[in-house]
Amino acid sequence: MSTTSLAPGITTPDLADSRAAQQLRIGLEHHAAGRIDDAIAAYQRGLGAGNESGAAPKEITDLHFRLGNAWMIRGELELAVASYKAALRILPNLTSSWSNLGNAYLRMDRARDAVAVYLHAVALDSTHWPARANLAEALIATRQYIIAKALLLELIAERPRDAIIRNRLGKAHFSLGEADQAVECFQQAIVLDPDDTDSSYWIGSIKQTAGELEAAETAYARAARLRPLIRRPARKSPAEFRVLALYAPFGGNTPTEYLFENASYDVNTLPVIADNAYDVEMLRHEGDIVVNLLSDADQGNAELSVAAELMDILAKPAVNDPRRVQHTTREAVARLLEGIAGCRIPKVLRLAAGPDAPVAALQSTMTPPLLARPAGTHGGDDFEKIESLTDLAAFLQRASGTDHYLIEYVDYCSPDGYFRKYRFIFVNGEILPYHLAIGKDWKIHHDSTDMVDHPWMQREEEVFLNDPAAVFSPAHFEALRAIQRAIGLEYSGIDCGLDRAGQLVVFEVNASMLVHRHNQAYPYKAPAVLRIKLAFDEMLQKLAFGTSCVRPSTEARREQKAGAI
Repeated sequence: MSTTSLAPGITTPDLADSRAAQQLRIGLEHHAAGRIDDAIAAYQRGLGAGNESGAAPKEITDLHFRLGNAWMIRGELELAVASYKAALRILPNLTSSWSNLGNAYLRMDRARDAVAVYLHAVALDSTHWPARANLAEALIATRQYIIAKALLLELIAERPRDAIIRNRLGKAHFSLGEADQAVECFQQAIVLDPDDTDSSYWIGSIKQTAGELEAAETAYARAARLRPLIRRPARKSPAEFRVLALYAPFGGNTPTEYLFENASYDVNTLPVIADNAYDVEMLRHEGDIVVNLLSDADQGNAELSVAAELMDILAKPAVNDPRRVQHTTREAVARLLEGIAGCRIPKVLRLAAGPDAPVAALQSTMTPPLLARPAGTHGGDDFEKIESLTDLAAFLQRASGTDHYLIEYVDYCSPDGYFRKYRFIFVNGEILPYHLAIGKDWKIHHDSTDMVDHPWMQREEEVFLNDPAAVFSPAHFEALRAIQRAIGLEYSGIDCGLDRAGQLVVFEVNASMLVHRHNQAYPYKAPAVLRIKLAFDEMLQKLAFGTSCVRPSTEARREQKAGAI
């Protein structure tokens, strides 16, 4: 999250008796007291008076600049941009206005525009700290990690005791695959700022990924002691409502980087750790609704039970009942969906860890080819196609340290020789398309395909995203709705395909599906991704305000409705 600098930038003018100057003074007083709406009204009156009386350009510039700062606090980013640009039309060399314009762009997810604006601010004043510091964040957001790292090292040389810059350098190191240097930076940030819990959570995550669970637990526990809740304020003030989000540091969670991004509501995230004590009375005041992010029943069953108890006690409107999530293991989903018309559910068998699994006994239940994957995984790593019982025995011998799922292999190759895997997101009672992955191999993931080199594949995906009914028949959607009802979660997703007989083949259904906006190579995906984000926000708004309340994002979403089923 960027550090929005609302630096004055302009010396407050000698407030003479002009009406514009009087309204500027009144606006500044309201602003300092936190009365932002009154400040906005005063600045606007000042601009009106200044335009009528021909006030000094410096006064008008300051009014536009201060109005932009007030709009930023309110989260009215387009209006903030307009105000900063109005100030720059009068005084084009106003570094602080360029810098704050960059902050607005960064909050609007226009990171590339923010980079350009910050660079202009730095060109005007090479010592302007907010512009340089936030330029580093914009560079990270645009994945220019090497340049961001170089800039952050330069900033640290100037201010070696700045914990925030150390933290950002840690993130740049991590993005470059330099985990050890990242941890060192986060540790230095904590030394400089003992209350820095963000760095502790980063250390915990890195150590957990590296398999250093004791170090990860120590880092998470320290962060939880210092700050039981991770607070992400709304993009505007006041927030529309508050979300209490439950997540498991040591389990799988619903990816929310995009879903919670630039939200109109506060998000207070509570790490759920088994055997931990919680201040329930405090938590009651931290959210109008509760969103359970724990999404992997294989990885976090104990934490899911804790989350379920917390949700029962809090008795708030909620998303994704943890007890329902506990029934979304691959084996349980196959049982839940059994018998749905027009739906092909591959058989699933879970094998306990150990090399002595009775492979021969499987012949009466499942026969090769089979797919084998470790329990609690969702990507393509350690996910293999087994062609014989001999190969299966060898595979299990190699990977004897964890439970595995054996999954019936269903040939879903299309007549043209390509495999097609479709992803839908179930949200707010709707079925929304997210992507189509096309490739020559049965194990296919969108980010590992070569679709970027094949325009015909991109065109086919675009058609699917804009009109999924052109691919999926009414009977298919009836099956999808039946799956949605059987799973019973407010937010989840499905990866599926179509076999040569036209049946819906289910690969995976759970709340761990990734939705992100980093689709620069596939710009046509943006409307479909936005539909999911808006539907998610609308779902939370309905819970917070009641189903009869129509919020602004609902109207915005109607303009993006094409492609929804």
